[in-house]
Amino acid sequence: MGERLSRARVRAFVGRDEQLGRFAEALAGDPQAAFAFYAYGPGGIGKSTLLRRLADHARGAGRLLVELDGRFVSRDPADFERAAGPFLDVPGTVLFVDSFEHCQWLESWLWHHFLPRAADDTLVVLAGRRAPQPQWTADPAWSRLLHVSELEPFSEEQARSLLVAADIRPELRDRVLRFAGGNPLALSLAAAAGSEGCGRQEIWAPTADVLRTLLAGLIGEVPTAAHRRALEVAAQAHSTSEELLASVLPGEDAHQLFSWLRDLPFIESTHRGLHPHDAARETLAADLRWRAPNAFEAMRRRLADEYLRILREAPEERVWTVTDELFYLFREGATLARLRSWSREDEVHDRPLHPDDIDVVLRMAEETEGAASAELVRYWARRQPQAFSVYRLVNTGRIVAFTARLVLPAPADPQDLATDPVVAAAWQYTDATAPVSPGEHIGVSRFSVYPERYQVPSRVIDLSSSRAQAEAARARGRAYGFAVFQDAETWAERVRGTLHDTGARPRVGDHTYGVFGVDWRQVPVEAWLQSFISATEVTEAPPGPSPVSRIAFDQAVREALAHWRDADAFAACALMRTRLAADFDDPAGELRALLRCAVDDLARDPRGVRAREALTAGHFSGAPTQEAAARRLGLPYGTYRRHLRQGLDMLCEALWQRELRPR
Repeated sequence: MGERLSRARVRAFVGRDEQLGRFAEALAGDPQAAFAFYAYGPGGIGKSTLLRRLADHARGAGRLLVELDGRFVSRDPADFERAAGPFLDVPGTVLFVDSFEHCQWLESWLWHHFLPRAADDTLVVLAGRRAPQPQWTADPAWSRLLHVSELEPFSEEQARSLLVAADIRPELRDRVLRFAGGNPLALSLAAAAGSEGCGRQEIWAPTADVLRTLLAGLIGEVPTAAHRRALEVAAQAHSTSEELLASVLPGEDAHQLFSWLRDLPFIESTHRGLHPHDAARETLAADLRWRAPNAFEAMRRRLADEYLRILREAPEERVWTVTDELFYLFREGATLARLRSWSREDEVHDRPLHPDDIDVVLRMAEETEGAASAELVRYWARRQPQAFSVYRLVNTGRIVAFTARLVLPAPADPQDLATDPVVAAAWQYTDATAPVSPGEHIGVSRFSVYPERYQVPSRVIDLSSSRAQAEAARARGRAYGFAVFQDAETWAERVRGTLHDTGARPRVGDHTYGVFGVDWRQVPVEAWLQSFISATEVTEAPPGPSPVSRIAFDQAVREALAHWRDADAFAACALMRTRLAADFDDPAGELRALLRCAVDDLARDPRGVRAREALTAGHFSGAPTQEAAARRLGLPYGTYRRHLRQGLDMLCEALWQRELRPR
């Protein structure tokens, strides 16, 4: 099969003669040939296709291949070195790194520390969107060993040969060539769509609309609603595995859907799963958001719920990957834009505090926050060394920052209170609002010291926040979480809607600090993270008998309706743990009756008649899909969805008022 695939790629491949020739010389052992090949250019220009073709050449020459994708490279150089291990140990190995722009921060480390240790007769091929740093092409040593090429669009002759090979009808080729302008992605999509996908007269310019049209031609009529939902998953998830499909599309044949996605021509496969080509993802996501915004948002919430579930259950080494995948869903959200830098410049990775790091950490603390703060760092490093992380630049290994996330059990330690005014302020706030019980604890992100970018959004704060949020999701008995920042007013605005300003302004040395917190007993971690990533305000439960927040309650109502036909899942749903069901003798049966009654009661309000019909058809009637429920009511799907959303809002409000009602 591998040979058949290789032959097919040879037949379909056009152009790039210089790159193929130079690489062939290196494979043949020409002493004047380059050792490292670097191809760069914009998305869709054909970098990945070229790498696959070069890999086929290397495989045909009997070379051992190591193929990595920059999108899935860890922040830690040691992980890269482990993954690329044969390149250092096995003579003749060829290392390929695609999408290098996603790990560009490794560049200096590669040239200085990794590539010089290559085994004999090895070769390396890098491909990314950015050109290499100019010092490597200017360096007298590297300039003789490095071949850099910027990939250009296809010439008209090359583009035409691609369309001929794809059997595009002659009368359509000029039309495709006019809009594609030699862009390999557009040409490849057109070729994969075939003549039927290229026949629309309005396809004239290489715009996002054109790509959307081509994607529609490639996919054609989506076989079922389940296939459409699988596309919605792939458009949003960082990578899509069969397990992820099975989790977010329960009841569907995940294996069949995964195979269908895998066969789409704009979907790429990696060790982590499937993902669309970058340009195709953006086009597909924009089209889905425009065409079905409610379905788009619903799938986003479903994916977020699944990532949160994995976050609680994942082994320690996978936690940070899951956190990154969760934030990737909401990378355009306003709240994340205020708090996260998304920068890949000066990339850092974190390590536990080592005794040899203490002097550097203390010096950083004194330079940025003063001698009094440095003494507190010394105090906590003795008390809780495991709470500290140090951050090193990937390319040089130099320590540039440190953070500390303290875990403080109740009751508060008098020595801690007497020593650290910030920790004392956090405990005073808990005592004044909702005291922490024995067996519970608070978490305090106590220090965040990055002298070069002191307490402004940065990769250090990104990574430390991800760890703090993951720890909060996985911790048991955590009553409060606190974050501490020196510029209290600025950070009060940045954390608005996610953390509460306690009003405490403790002083350490010459500086005052703001203390911001959240009571995890009032706001479940899932609801808080949803607000953090989706830019909605956290609403803590108002004074009353309910032990859950309004956000968590509404989510529980929706969950109960979603599990209506699954008796076991319904019996385990979160709504069972609210006060609504607290006094039921038969919790599942009586809660079902209560929900049905509450839905019927909506019709008492003239505005709720249609809402009641939509809820009944969608959840109680046995309709297999929401589309089928709309047909049963004789309504357009969009109209049905509008009534269903109104019904859910009215139902949640009615049940919430009952939840708060004194018993």
